[in-house]
Order: sequence, then structure tokens, then C-alpha cells
Amino acid sequence: MIILGIDPGYAIVGYGVIEYNNNRFKVLDYGAITTAAGTPFVERLDTIYRDLNMLFLKYKPEAMAIEKLFYNTNAKTVIDVAQARGVTVLAAHQNNAEIFEYTPLQVKQSVVGYGRADKKQVQEMIKLILNLEKVPKPDDTADALAMAVCHAHSSGSLMGKLRNIK
Repeated sequence: MIILGIDPGYAIVGYGVIEYNNNRFKVLDYGAITTAAGTPFVERLDTIYRDLNMLFLKYKPEAMAIEKLFYNTNAKTVIDVAQARGVTVLAAHQNNAEIFEYTPLQVKQSVVGYGRADKKQVQEMIKLILNLEKVPKPDDTADALAMAVCHAHSSGSLMGKLRNIK
């Protein structure tokens, strides 16, 4: 199974593409889609959408795992991230990938075994699990790979199937 993990945003969208077969991971690609501050917002969304479509065309993931949106204290930021997340979900849907969402707590539990793990612990575990030479940068990229690993760990279970946001 090929899984695209996404850490949503509008300035930086982290992505990680992994192949998961017989409990083995193979990293196909990872990185970040970036948009420049000061660029009109609709153009930022267009860049995210187009770049994601290129990833879907290149790797043909069967599943996309994305972070479940949560509200903190900045309403403008959460609305902008929600719009970027919307074009991400649309790209996945149009490319016939099943869409699954996970909370940060679920990702940490799946990757580290502890739901209150800190960012550095998650990054180090991603490096170990995926046999990478170094922790992926920027942080959004490591988060996206963690999202993909979380889905790989959950995909065989009934709970993983219930997270599909059709």
C-alpha cells in the first residue's frame, strides 16, 4: 500500500510518501510544498493544489492520512489552514485516494507508543522506523511521515477503517 501523509498548512505543507507491505516501510519521497508570504491567498491554495496533484500522479497513493484540524486560539489561522486542508482533501478525492484523519495524540501513540510524546521523540522514532540517515526537515515533513506511519499501523485494524472521512 502506498500512503501519502500530509501535515496541512498554507505556508508549508509537509508531505511524506511511503510504501507499506508486510510490516515493512519503504520511503518513496518526502518534502514540503511552500508558499511565499505576501502571495495572494488564492494563489497559495492553487500552488498547494497543483503540487499535490503532481504527487498523486507520480506516486498514485491508495490512501492519504492527514492531521485532524483542531482549533487553538487564532481563528484566522485555523480558517486559513482549513481552506488549505480543503484543497488537499479535494486533490485526494479527485485522485481516488481514500482519506483518513488522525489527531496528534493518535499519531504520537502510534509512532512513539506514548500519546504525550514531544516533537523530538516523534522525529527520532520516524528516523528509526523509516531507517533514515537524519531527521527530515522541515519539521512539517517529519510530521507528515509520522502521519503516514500512523496510518500504516492503523490500516489493518477496524479502528483504522473507521477513520475514513469519505
